[in-house]
Amino acid sequence: MTITGMTTQAVIDSILEHLPAKLGPGTVDTLKCGDPAQSVRGIVVTFMATRAVLKRAVELGANLVITHEPTFYHHRDETDWRDTDPVSSAKKKWIEEHGLAVWRFHDGPHCFQPDGIDIGMSKELGWTADPTRKKVFTVPSKNVRDLAESCKKILGIPYVRVAGDLDAPCTRVGLRVGASGGQSQIELFREHDVDVVVCGESPEWETCEYVRDAVEMGKKKALIVLGHANSEEAGMEWIADWLRSFLPAEIPLHYIPAGDPFRFV
Repeated sequence: MTITGMTTQAVIDSILEHLPAKLGPGTVDTLKCGDPAQSVRGIVVTFMATRAVLKRAVELGANLVITHEPTFYHHRDETDWRDTDPVSSAKKKWIEEHGLAVWRFHDGPHCFQPDGIDIGMSKELGWTADPTRKKVFTVPSKNVRDLAESCKKILGIPYVRVAGDLDAPCTRVGLRVGASGGQSQIELFREHDVDVVVCGESPEWETCEYVRDAVEMGKKKALIVLGHANSEEAGMEWIADWLRSFLPAEIPLHYIPAGDPFRFV
């Protein structure tokens, strides 16, 4: 098969066919921009289709961008203000002018068992999955402080946020990438008695306050907040490798990290 022999829609269909489960009718995994009949010259996989990632895709000669998170700052990329807002409208116009197709691939990676993003993150961090408990991992760290430093070093991030007991022994970790919400994070403490939960982000009136009260009661618990992008980038890199296993080798496929938008000052 030649590069020009596969359309954007054909790539999408092939990916959907290889998923372990069928996506539901309300999925956000839809084409956000571009012509589904366009021949694919190259593919870029990323956590977030930022302007910088899109520019790099053009430089690489790719015209299909597969992004885990929204392109237009809303979960479904559907907002009443998108076409009149100066930032979102300019981004949409730039995408169209450069002939890019942008497809959201959010629900698909999360439908793997175990979760595809968890697979990539645990592999990157060197954690071992607990075969009997979903989202629970065994880690080589001695305590929460050691685990936090390990995450920073391996993921190449300058800081993490920690609530709870930094000196608490740390053997079993609950992983909740992205923005899963406080209840799912607290559930890992309640149902699986993990020592620490590592998450992407968390409402500041939920899990961190649960942990603060737990420590006050004498329980050795902690929460480590990596940041949303930092908690999922390695997972999307794993997804890029998965795509390479069945998409035609003639189509160049690149993984481009979006990076953490926040800075430490």
